[in-house]
Amino acid sequence: MNEVDRFRRATELIDAANAQDPNRLETGAGPRPKELVHAELLTEWIRRLEPEPSEALLLAARAHHIRRWVVPRSSYPPGRASYLQWRRDLHRFHADEVGAILERVGYDAGTITRVQQIVRKERLTLDPEVQTLEDGLCLVFLQLQLDSTAESVGDEGRMVEVLRKSWRKMSPAGREFALRLELSDEGRSLVRRALGD
Repeated sequence: MNEVDRFRRATELIDAANAQDPNRLETGAGPRPKELVHAELLTEWIRRLEPEPSEALLLAARAHHIRRWVVPRSSYPPGRASYLQWRRDLHRFHADEVGAILERVGYDAGTITRVQQIVRKERLTLDPEVQTLEDGLCLVFLQLQLDSTAESVGDEGRMVEVLRKSWRKMSPAGREFALRLELSDEGRSLVRRALGD
């Protein structure tokens, strides 16, 4: 299998795994699997943030939440410590899942390790590719989940703090894209408050 075919096959297998997501998002093409939509949108953002992304970064973007629904937040106790443990366990789970796919299609150990490092978001702020992934994730959140998250949180003050934390994790380039997003009136108001405008 040549390099182009290998990358295409890996992407197909990752997408096939995410297409099994029972959770759906409403799109212009009707309801679609949530994690598949997220992976596609994140890949688009990665290509905008980094015009010449590495193959490892593109694979990590596609697989960043692979089969996430298998490990729901509800499977852990309530509370912040449990939430953080859930997030750490998910990073390992996603890295293991994509690693198995990449090995299956013939990627070398070095590439697999690199994709897994990006998926686990190791050395965030120090590793430019990990930072690009984080920027893309924040942009997907703002674009797709801001309003629904604000509704579920229910507390404007808490939501403003969530946005401040997201903003702190973004690079200047990611922030520039975020400021140009088309948001709802409510979303725009929350972002303005978070940024102190």
